[in-house]
Amino acid sequence: MAQTVTQAFNEFNKDIVNLDADRTKTARSSRDWLINQLNQFPLKIDDFPTLYESKHIKFGSFARNTKIRPLDDIDLFLTFNANGATYLKSLLHTNTYSITVPESALSLRKLCDGNELNSIKVVNKIVSSLSKVDHYKNAAIHRRQEAATLELSSYEWKFDIVPAFITVDDFYLIPDGNGKWKATDPRIDQNRVSEINQKHNGKILQIIRTLKYWQKRPTMPTISSYLFETIILNYYDNKSDVTDYVDFEIRDFFNELQYAIYSSVMDPKGFQGELNTLDYDTKKKISDLAKNSYDKANLAIYYETKEKDMQKSINKWGEIFGSDFPSYG
Repeated sequence: MAQTVTQAFNEFNKDIVNLDADRTKTARSSRDWLINQLNQFPLKIDDFPTLYESKHIKFGSFARNTKIRPLDDIDLFLTFNANGATYLKSLLHTNTYSITVPESALSLRKLCDGNELNSIKVVNKIVSSLSKVDHYKNAAIHRRQEAATLELSSYEWKFDIVPAFITVDDFYLIPDGNGKWKATDPRIDQNRVSEINQKHNGKILQIIRTLKYWQKRPTMPTISSYLFETIILNYYDNKSDVTDYVDFEIRDFFNELQYAIYSSVMDPKGFQGELNTLDYDTKKKISDLAKNSYDKANLAIYYETKEKDMQKSINKWGEIFGSDFPSYG
C-alpha cells in the first residue's frame, strides 16, 4: 500500500517488477559455475573443440539489467576457436553465412557436412557434453533453435548456451537454427543500453523494466521483448532530457508508442534489418492499448497534480498495470 504515486511505483518495481536481489546473486553464481564447467569441456570431453574463453559473452536482458520477473532464462555465448576456419556470406540470403573448416581442425571437422560446419551439430555437441557433467545429470538438456538449453530442477531459470565464433571483422557468427550461421553482436546492444541510460542519469533501466511489465500483461498482443526494448531505447535516444517523475515518463512513452508501433524499427546492430514485422492487426491492437493507457495515465496525473487526490491517481495507475499495482493506504 502507498500514499503517493511515487511510493506506489517504488513499491511496485521493488516487489513485482524487478528481479529479487538474492535470486539475482544466486543466478550469477550459477552462471559463473556453468561457464567454468564449459571451459573444461575441451579437456574432459572427447572431440570437444577448443574454446576462445576471453570472447564468451553474457548477453540478453539479464546481462543488460532489463530483465523483469520471473527470472526464467539466462543467455550465454560459448565462443569457439576457429582453428583456421573461414566464413562466407550467402549471396542469396541477407544474414546467412557458411563456415568452412580446414582438415587440420580435427574436432571441428567431426561436426561438418563435408568441410562445412553444421551449426546444429555444434549445438548438439554442447547438449551431449552437458549431460556428462555430474551436477547436470538430472537436468533437462536439449537443443532449442540456435541454443543448447539447460534446465535445472534446483532453479527456476534455464540457461540458453549459444555456440559462437568471433570473426576477423569483429562480429559474431551464431547458429541460424537451420544448420547455417548468422551474424550478430550483443556487445552493441549492451553498450547502447548503457550509453542511453548514462545519458539520462541512470533513469532508463527502471523505465524499461516497468514498461516491459505493462507489455507482458495478458491484454497485450504478442510482441518480442527485444523489439519492444528497441522502441523504448529509440525514443530515449532521441530525447534530450528525462524528468524525475516516472509516471510522467511512462505516460509520454504510451503516447509515443501508439504511433511508433506503425513505424519501421531497424536492428541497431545492423544485422537483422527490419525488426517490426508485426502484421497490421497486431500493430493496431498495440496502438489502441497504448492510447488507452495514455488516456488513463493523463487522468492519473491530473488527479495527482490538480486535484491532489492520490487515491484516485493510484487507482487509475492500477487500471493500467493491473491488480499487482499497490493500492492506496
